[in-house]
Amino acid sequence: MRAITVRDRDAGVGGLALTDMPHPQAAVNDVIVRVHAAGFTPGELDWPTTWADRAGRDRTPTIPGHELSGVVAELGYGTTGLTVGQRVFGLADWARDGSLAEYTAVEARNLAPLAADVDHTLAAALPISGLTAWQALFDHGHLTTGQTVLIHGAAGGVGSIAVQLAREAGAHVIGTGRAGDRDLALSLGAHAFLDLDADDLRHAGQVDVVFDVIGGDVLQRSAERVRPGGTLVSIAMPPTVQPEDGRAVFFVVEPDRARLADLAERLRTGRLRPVVGAVRPLEEAPSAFARHPRTRGKTIIRITDEHGGQQS
Repeated sequence: MRAITVRDRDAGVGGLALTDMPHPQAAVNDVIVRVHAAGFTPGELDWPTTWADRAGRDRTPTIPGHELSGVVAELGYGTTGLTVGQRVFGLADWARDGSLAEYTAVEARNLAPLAADVDHTLAAALPISGLTAWQALFDHGHLTTGQTVLIHGAAGGVGSIAVQLAREAGAHVIGTGRAGDRDLALSLGAHAFLDLDADDLRHAGQVDVVFDVIGGDVLQRSAERVRPGGTLVSIAMPPTVQPEDGRAVFFVVEPDRARLADLAERLRTGRLRPVVGAVRPLEEAPSAFARHPRTRGKTIIRITDEHGGQQS
């Protein structure tokens, strides 16, 4: 099968190449998915799990990408809850070969069914962003109706989903970003927007939850915005500051089949809109990794069309 692989950690993005790889084998409780569309995180070539398995053993050449949407092609021994030919989407394990390939092996519990009227391209943009946003706001931030949330990077892949989920939950939503992000953030449901280059973060006032995806100085200054009893949640880095009489949380997103199914239904009914940027064929994935970080929307790699043909 065709796949994007990387063999040299020091080469970074320059080491990505389209190669032929053996067809994956399904372990117990796995399924083999024929991938139609895949997503990736530009920084994942720096993750330790890209280069080693859970026992610390080198696993190069490695296939990056962890978000996928496609069709179940094979079932591993003991796999239940899914059937061959079923449309699915979800997360590939961090420490195994990923989704930038024509086929990939995924634990069945990390996948959720996908309705026939949901496009694979949109579905592939949802797993990491959707689960991260939900877990940040509700599992860790405990956001409830009537509270105020400050969401940094409100027009980005994760932030844009968080804005929509928080607005639907009945929270007052303040988004941040660059000046060019204002219109998109407001259109997604933010009640107010602050330009991180020009506006004083103190204009946000006191909030119940801060959701940080940026880190650094923005994270440091955000702790002061959390009112007593509130929560600062970051996925960028472990907070080194603690809100007064509040909590500071750092987490890494976890798979959740039930929540994926809920997000897919929101997508299908128009209650959730992932921000998709470029859609590129598999052979262009290396250059997609190297794109400018301020490019709007999540880049999706289209690998197989709905009828089983290769994208080119």
